[in-house]
Amino acid sequence: MTTPVCTSVSNAAVPATQTLPYPSFSSYMRARQPVLLRAARSLTGNPSDAEDLLQTALTKTYVAWDRIEDHRALDGYVRRALLNTRTSQWRKRKVDEFACDELPEPDPVPGGDDPAEQQALRDAMWRAIMRLPARQRAMVVLRYYEDLSEVQTAEVLGVSVGTVKSAVSRALGKLREDPELGFVRS
Repeated sequence: MTTPVCTSVSNAAVPATQTLPYPSFSSYMRARQPVLLRAARSLTGNPSDAEDLLQTALTKTYVAWDRIEDHRALDGYVRRALLNTRTSQWRKRKVDEFACDELPEPDPVPGGDDPAEQQALRDAMWRAIMRLPARQRAMVVLRYYEDLSEVQTAEVLGVSVGTVKSAVSRALGKLREDPELGFVRS
């Protein structure tokens, strides 16, 4: 005999013999959830946080459902619950930053710390390396990208150390003269 480990969500949440105590709440929630979710998103700015906020506000509304006298004003009640819950979350948040006289970050180095500039430089370098002849390209990649010594590069390619030195020297000369890398030199 096997015992089911997991049941469907609808059967687990509400057994077939039991009905929700507030059937009008479930119909209200289904009808107004998209509108209320947009309101929650405007308060949080993050879709995941908005869903959590709306769920919390709807839970509070469900608990107070029998105390709400005018069900025509439910949107206002839920919106107030959204706002109050978000305000409570904001007040309880952990503050990791404190005001101080000196900034803890170092002054930015011009042109050195920008990730976009670094990526542009890497892309330009690879395009310039790809324009090198295959043999010079292989030697430059092994020598500088794989960080092999001249002797190791010569062994991998089956050439003499002098050949590696002269080919790498010519390749570096071509890279220095490459017009696309001119912005690095200036």
